[in-house]
Amino acid sequence: MTERYVCDLHEVDETGVALVGGKGAHLGGLSRIEGIRVPGGFCVTTDAFRRIMAQAPSIDARLDQLARLNPDDREATRALSARIRRTIEEIAIPGELLAAITRALARLGEQAAYAVRSSATAEDLPTASFAGQQDTYLNVMGPSAILRHISRCWASLFTERAVTYRQRNGIDHRTVHMAVVVQRMVFPHAAGVLFTADPVTGDRKTATVDAGLGLGEALVSGLVNPDVFAVRHGEVVARTIAAKRRAVHALPTGGTREVAVDSQRQKRPALTDARVVELVALGRRIEAHFGRPQDIEWCLADDGFQIVQSRPVTTLFPVPESGDQENHVYVSVGHGQMMTDPVKPLGLSMWRLTAMVPMHEAGGRLFVDVTRRLAAPASRAGLLDVMGRGDPLIRDALETVLDRGDFVPSLPETGPGGPPGRGAPAPVETDPAIITELIERSRASVAALERDIRTKSGPALFDFLLEAFEEHKRVLGDPLNIQAIMAGMEATWWLNDTLWEWLGEKNAADTLTLSAPGNVTSEMGLALLDVADVIRPWPEVVAFLQGVEGRQDGEFLDELPKRAGGAEARDAIESYLDRYGMRCVGEIDITRPRWRERPGTLVPVILDNVRNFGPGAAERRFEQGRQKARKKEQDVLARLRALPDGDRKADETKRMIDRVRTFIGYREYPKYGIISRYFVYKRALLEEAGRLVRAEVLPEKEDIFYLTFQELHDVVRSRQVDDRLIQERKDAFRSYHALTPPRVLTSDGEALTGSYRRDDVPADALIGVPVSAGTIEGRARVIQDMAEADLAAGDILVTTFTDPSWSPLFVSIAGLVTEVGGQMTHGAVIAREYGLPAVVGVARATRLIRDGQRIRVHGTDGYVEILP
Repeated sequence: MTERYVCDLHEVDETGVALVGGKGAHLGGLSRIEGIRVPGGFCVTTDAFRRIMAQAPSIDARLDQLARLNPDDREATRALSARIRRTIEEIAIPGELLAAITRALARLGEQAAYAVRSSATAEDLPTASFAGQQDTYLNVMGPSAILRHISRCWASLFTERAVTYRQRNGIDHRTVHMAVVVQRMVFPHAAGVLFTADPVTGDRKTATVDAGLGLGEALVSGLVNPDVFAVRHGEVVARTIAAKRRAVHALPTGGTREVAVDSQRQKRPALTDARVVELVALGRRIEAHFGRPQDIEWCLADDGFQIVQSRPVTTLFPVPESGDQENHVYVSVGHGQMMTDPVKPLGLSMWRLTAMVPMHEAGGRLFVDVTRRLAAPASRAGLLDVMGRGDPLIRDALETVLDRGDFVPSLPETGPGGPPGRGAPAPVETDPAIITELIERSRASVAALERDIRTKSGPALFDFLLEAFEEHKRVLGDPLNIQAIMAGMEATWWLNDTLWEWLGEKNAADTLTLSAPGNVTSEMGLALLDVADVIRPWPEVVAFLQGVEGRQDGEFLDELPKRAGGAEARDAIESYLDRYGMRCVGEIDITRPRWRERPGTLVPVILDNVRNFGPGAAERRFEQGRQKARKKEQDVLARLRALPDGDRKADETKRMIDRVRTFIGYREYPKYGIISRYFVYKRALLEEAGRLVRAEVLPEKEDIFYLTFQELHDVVRSRQVDDRLIQERKDAFRSYHALTPPRVLTSDGEALTGSYRRDDVPADALIGVPVSAGTIEGRARVIQDMAEADLAAGDILVTTFTDPSWSPLFVSIAGLVTEVGGQMTHGAVIAREYGLPAVVGVARATRLIRDGQRIRVHGTDGYVEILP
């Protein structure tokens, strides 16, 4: 293929990233939009960059060195990247490349002023902007200066910030190439940035314009505060005019300089409202062309606006597709399920196929559309009550949308308002036999699934699974199952609300639910203490496990019996995995590795239990909780009988305590049943993936995780797969990790996180939801990965979210703080069962609390103090 070293901007469009980089491709695309003016120029292509790199073989070895560096080793990264830049800048430009560049300059005018701008192939992409990673030079004059700055742009691919960014995002340095844009210089009166969606709220209907005097460099470098305009529906709806004391202007001889702004000009807007509205209209045209919100750099000269760059805004959370133009309000599923990480496509589609309500997908997360329930008054009240009890921040965010008055339509009542309100008796008697029956039904259903799926493969497997999903939903939707779940939750709410009213006691149910029977998640944590009891007497086994700590695979289990006590240790771990091996962190995503698949995940927790506890700790701990709950019950009932009408109040409370202790433990079982079924589905699908790999349809089994269930079905049937689609999905999934999912999202793209409206806590405290009573002070352990936990007695766990898989850690800690959660989420339920003071829903807790700091957790009042 013939190498092409130079091409004019109007010869390329946004499909030409590989040849001219992200910036060049977008400028080419912009130049083709009717009514959009782009300064003329040309691109020095990636072919030219590769030709330059080939001139210096030593760079190859240095790239190998760079790939081996730890991204946190800033000094080594700085030194090595500087050496690579120097090498590139010193390379003489070959004759034919030099000729191509000088011919292009001659066509545009050799003596004109130019902007020389880097344009990397991994830049201005829909999934990563890389903004500011490489260099731009303004007002460059004369062929020799332009050639020198082109070399600098090539070298800027290896600035320390660009190298570190690629390392942290898992991008191979060799896969990124550099083109250079050489563009006629614009000498503007004003310049700045236009976001076609509000970059803070995400609102797609509101555009924001930042404007300053002179070149835009003053804004980009932070030299001045910009004027800021908000535009909605073609009208300026807000403006902030800054005092513009400095500006950057071009010098007649080349280069730029800062200048002072005349005092009379400083407080005048850089743009009139009419100009702002005109600019936003141009921005909407650009946005429509590229099909997504844009971050646009603009200049205003004598002859009007010119656009010098447009890139996708990659920080906005995507909006679910609704298929209509109506307003919609979506609530995050992940915040309720304690899993706010992105989920792979197979995981998303499997959850949607087995869920009881329709769901919408955006940014690798799932959302439920609650618009109709918000629109009707009675269902609105029920929804807000349930949401508020689950996560007060979701309720506050929904109320923020409702307070606007014009976003959610008002509809007549169309159906029931949701689960019964507090105090309403649940339609099920307080009988432990009900729980026994429900658990047996679930076990029988899972056993039948395991038996029947064994004979299924190929397209027949997928037909079978579609039927299995209906059984899955039937078990979940069983009215008795729903009643049992609600009975425990409603009784908890009743006790907290009523005992606060009658006795002035907050969160009384927290103690009354200690060691409630039949909670499969709390039993899972205690069972790992029993595993530690088996291992503790065998020093050789303990030493061996310390040696394999950090390994995820299960090979160590086969090696255990070679040590004294190893056979007993292996049997204990295997027995634990037989009961709980389907669990893992983020378990609602079927693609996540289960403990059975990576038993090494449990080793650090087992060793913590060996170190921190003595024999019989599980039984002792459970019995202590049971005695505390019994004592609390006697105390509460005695105090109630001393009140007016006390016998009635005590009898009513006793009924509710019995109800809580009968049903609250079952709250965790349906999730256990779901995850048990998920592991059966997963193993069958991975066996099918193995057949596809052996047939050379797929290179790797895990590639199926980037297909939806239906797409995988089609691949199995056709024996053909779209490799490009899988790669696109992998890239998109990687980008979703950088997005923070909102609790509530509107169809306008506005992301709402909600806020606590409280004035009863210390000024500098971190506010959250009180979910388990008590106050504890200790060392904060900020942990994002359960496998990396290293806990000592008295530590307080601080993490983003906890699902049931975290409960083995709960036996070792003294308190809990999470960023996500509510009164009835899994972490809260288990914290209460173990008697751990806990505050959840603490915004940015893992960033505001440093690992090792001393903190005080106020589990009764719902706040955390960071101590000196």
